[in-house]
Amino acid sequence: MKHLHPHPNSHPALLRLAAIVLALATTAGPAVGAEPSVAFTVNAGDTMIGLSNTVLVSPDAWREVARLNRLPNPNRIWPGQVLVIPQRLMRWQAVPVALVSSSGDVRVNDAVVAAGGTAVTLTEGQRLQTGDTGSAVLEMSDGSRFKLPPSSLAEVINSRRYAARGGAASAADNSPSTGLFSGVLRVLSGSVEVFASKLQRARPLEVTTPTAVVGVRGTHYRVSYDEAANRATRTEVLEGQVRADTADASAGADVARAFGARLDAEAKPPAVVALLAAPNLGGVASRFERPLVRFAFEPADGAVRVQVAADASFDAVISDQRVAAGAEVRLAGLPDGDWQLRARRIDALGIEGFDAVRGFVLKARPEPPPTRAPRANAKQPVGVVEFAWAENLEAKSYRLQVSQDAAFGALILDQANITGSSLKTDLPTAGSYFWRLASVRTNADSGPFGDALGFELKALPEPPKGGVSADGKQIVLTWSGGTGDRQRVELARDAAFTDIVARAELATSEWAVEPSAGPGVYYFRYQSIEPDGYVSPYSSTLKLKVPRDWSGVWWLLLPLVLAL
Repeated sequence: MKHLHPHPNSHPALLRLAAIVLALATTAGPAVGAEPSVAFTVNAGDTMIGLSNTVLVSPDAWREVARLNRLPNPNRIWPGQVLVIPQRLMRWQAVPVALVSSSGDVRVNDAVVAAGGTAVTLTEGQRLQTGDTGSAVLEMSDGSRFKLPPSSLAEVINSRRYAARGGAASAADNSPSTGLFSGVLRVLSGSVEVFASKLQRARPLEVTTPTAVVGVRGTHYRVSYDEAANRATRTEVLEGQVRADTADASAGADVARAFGARLDAEAKPPAVVALLAAPNLGGVASRFERPLVRFAFEPADGAVRVQVAADASFDAVISDQRVAAGAEVRLAGLPDGDWQLRARRIDALGIEGFDAVRGFVLKARPEPPPTRAPRANAKQPVGVVEFAWAENLEAKSYRLQVSQDAAFGALILDQANITGSSLKTDLPTAGSYFWRLASVRTNADSGPFGDALGFELKALPEPPKGGVSADGKQIVLTWSGGTGDRQRVELARDAAFTDIVARAELATSEWAVEPSAGPGVYYFRYQSIEPDGYVSPYSSTLKLKVPRDWSGVWWLLLPLVLAL
């Protein structure tokens, strides 16, 4: 068959005829109907027989192409003319889908993917599954990428390149510019985030679920499938536009940027709504120093989906959870390092809104050692204080700080390179104190300080005062005491208080006691018992001397005096 095209000096009538034929050909596309087809532009030098040998599936396929495009003369096709060719009549080659990124638990057809997994490819019919802490990124031959977060399952349904001009399609040639590509990914559970390349394709890139088909040309969108929620399919469009149809094509809708749609198992028009604004991450700290990362969103944000990844593009999502309105987010098991947090609100239909993203640093190790003493809110007298802890096997040494304020702005002790499990230091001033510890590794890598523990140093009891009453019948003792304190008192004949002659517990700081053991030397001490149970040390010892009462002796000597 000879290829014809108008000569520059052709008769005007012939040019008008060629224009009519071209117009008929280029408008004939819709007559092909709903059958998947490719719009093929004729180049200079193309002939129908030539296309049959390079682009079409058989040497005779040109006849059907001519008929479907209503060509008056199959021998005449023109440069710029558009032929609508059914995909079934075009040569194609299955091309692999590359696993370009994987982390955590990732499986291909139940086979575990080794860490990294970048040399792995999937073919049509193969499934990719991510575990609770796994994530993966697939890239199709046209450059489109599919990001699977944790707990997702997807299957490659279609990955084909149709014949390029001048030769058959080749699986070895993965250049997106070679030939026309078609791709379909089926989401069986979980979700997928799609970054579709903006190249011409043999058919729109599709993401399907058991209940819906989402077709797109050059966009950024998400698709999820929830078997438990009425087999609902949801899509959210972040860039471009998608077409969302039920699996049986009985209902559908165009979904523009900043909108989402939900398609349920029952055939009915999809619910299309505007995407919720991103939540506010201003209340999330930029640094965490405990292995369990904890924070919460405002209750007004409602339910929120939270993802954590090691990279800013969120290719390696290692945590993916949904939290109820006002509930606390808890992230366990993260190693120290720089992390990316992404959150989006979820509406009543389960459609997820725009992302809020921020980075944070986790520096929780080596963990501070468990403390032993002083306990939180402990009280003890001023003087030597022993700080004690259980040793951390990761630590070579410890750093201890003691301050008079909880913010540790008034440090009175900051000592590093402490070995062992305790340190004693003299603190002679009464008042409130705070202390904290940090572990330090061999390479001088210091972990965070532990929680600050407050304790109080109490002044030593003031020395007691007292003596024998004027009539010599009592010992009267006084000392200082706090309101509400109980006073424990002891009176003994020896300084070691082994020969105690009187003991009592009083509500006041005064005691009058008879020297029942007669004249001689006595010793007195006291201690205070505060309302919260704190028992002070005993006071210094007061030494007293009770004189002998000689008044009765004069009555015995009086008769002798009178006899003289």
